[in-house]
Amino acid sequence: MNNIIKIENVTKIYKNNLKALDNLSLDIHEGEIFGLLGPNGAGKSTLIHTICGILNFNEGKITVNNHDIIKDYRITRSLIGIVPQELNLEAFETVWDNVNYSRGLYGKSKNHQYIESLLKELSLWDKKDSKLRELSGGMKRRVLIAKALSHEPKILFLDEPTASVDVELRKDMWEVVKRLKKKGVTIILTTHYIEEIESIGDRVGIISDGKIILVDEKSRLINKLGQKILNIELSYKLDKIPENLESYNLEINDEGTILTYVYDTKGQKTGITSLLTELKNNNIQLKDISTKQSSLESIFLNLLKENKK
Repeated sequence: MNNIIKIENVTKIYKNNLKALDNLSLDIHEGEIFGLLGPNGAGKSTLIHTICGILNFNEGKITVNNHDIIKDYRITRSLIGIVPQELNLEAFETVWDNVNYSRGLYGKSKNHQYIESLLKELSLWDKKDSKLRELSGGMKRRVLIAKALSHEPKILFLDEPTASVDVELRKDMWEVVKRLKKKGVTIILTTHYIEEIESIGDRVGIISDGKIILVDEKSRLINKLGQKILNIELSYKLDKIPENLESYNLEINDEGTILTYVYDTKGQKTGITSLLTELKNNNIQLKDISTKQSSLESIFLNLLKENKK
């Protein structure tokens, strides 16, 4: 698979001696949706801004579509669109003028037909003559996406794109992302909404303290590192967990009607059979049993804990 972005041993140190990126290496595949996860201050935005040429870096090398971002900066910047976290827009310009102007900044000739189709796809066409200061926060976010796509880039960075956006708009935006992927656009996404990467991402990279601690296929990561949760619904309320069941590390809900047991899917023995036997021996009657896979969020948190050890 072709790597459209290649990051090799990149280090970024700020003037206050903060090492934001620490000998970081990462490959992004062409046409994929890559989810970048990490806590605040992990280096997500620094990494994006470095690839986009907004920030300089101290050591290493970055290529975009086989072009060095320093030697061939004009070419690499024309290949990239970025939707920043901040809603910085020219308040008194119209949507139409602002998006067209952004296209011109990249040296692209006018293409009113493309801009019209872009605004329609983002549900902005009826707002094309509105001044940006008149738009809601959600609509301004859509304009930022339109500006980022105005020059038809091959790569789109979305840095916390749905922060402070309502659920309905968030769903609309992910439909746009899916359509862009079908057109061959490579998308790199950072978000605090882990379920978004879980639903639309192809691969996941986890960054902590300026280092990539893991990269894997989303589905494989969940299967490889995931645990399963067994929910045991009881026929009657249980005041407390019997002492002889403490080794199973069970949790009980506030109502005392559901026991939760977490087990490792990789282990040879899950402990479920012996647990059910012990429940029967304690005359605890079961009403229902269900299992669910652990989420990407729980895996993410566990990996961060392990990395801190």
